[in-house]
Amino acid sequence: MIKIGVDANGGDNGVNTTVPAAMMAIKEFDDIEIVLFGDEEKIKPLLTNKERISIVHTKETLSMGEKDPVRAVRKQKDASLVMAMYAAKNGEVDAVVTNGPTQCVVMGAHLIIRRIKEMERVALCPIIPNFDGHPRLLLDVGANVELKAEHYVEFAIFATVTAKEILGIKNPTVGLLNIGSEPGKGREIDKEAYQLLEAQEGINFKGNVEPDKLIDCPTDIVVSDGYSGNIALKSFEGTAKGMGRMLKQEIKASLGGKIGYLFMRKNLKRFAGRMDASEVGGAMILGIGKPVVKAHGNADAKTFKSAIRQVRGMVKSDIINKVVEALPKKSGEDIE
Repeated sequence: MIKIGVDANGGDNGVNTTVPAAMMAIKEFDDIEIVLFGDEEKIKPLLTNKERISIVHTKETLSMGEKDPVRAVRKQKDASLVMAMYAAKNGEVDAVVTNGPTQCVVMGAHLIIRRIKEMERVALCPIIPNFDGHPRLLLDVGANVELKAEHYVEFAIFATVTAKEILGIKNPTVGLLNIGSEPGKGREIDKEAYQLLEAQEGINFKGNVEPDKLIDCPTDIVVSDGYSGNIALKSFEGTAKGMGRMLKQEIKASLGGKIGYLFMRKNLKRFAGRMDASEVGGAMILGIGKPVVKAHGNADAKTFKSAIRQVRGMVKSDIINKVVEALPKKSGEDIE
């Protein structure tokens, strides 16, 4: 039985999202147990199905607008997110799902659960939709502003294992986010990372990927520093939302548009579904000792349930140990 810790108080809507999502997940998967870390008084009225669901009570939560995530994680030991992280560290749960503040999630994973010794940095890795219907991995999108070239390689190896185990891709391809597709483009760090990725055994590196190609991405994985990756991701998300709003405006602008909508309704619904993150789940925190998935702060119950499904898959596939086996040994490490 896989035991999943849920930060029930987290996110914009707290228990109104996380509790229904937990019950949906229990109904869908018969091999999981869920521990809700949250306000018992608020949880119990919503918990109409208690099968394989337990509660660890706390009223405290981390603010979505927290400006000092390190202080918050260290000082607010009774916050629901922090308690879930400690439960993972102590082996009381196998994984954590939260939609709490992103930097607090990253810092909590780093400071409490701790990163695996084979990696020097952790990465925030969302699964993003793609034109061909097959999702892609983009990392890092916010955990690190700056990286060394070797960190790109670590991310590429971790993401390659993840793509195989979670997305079912036999030989995932890897690209480097850059301002041009030709070798030699970008900053010195990009050029150095390109050379290391190209020489690394165990990854299928295909060169640079420009930001305008993310929606129709030529590779299964795109690696980046957190600053560039975050800008690319938010531009991607903002453009998708903006296009949706413009389309609605054009439909409502004329009688012809409204009539056309009646004929195109199913097509438009399928179009929206291809860009919908609710079936994907959330962003994985890669590089730490237990699986952690961060759903969007305003995620609904369906999306949060998908994040639970996602972290279940990470535990079930034993992804952490497989990554440790795939990563190159650093000097001074014991080789068995």
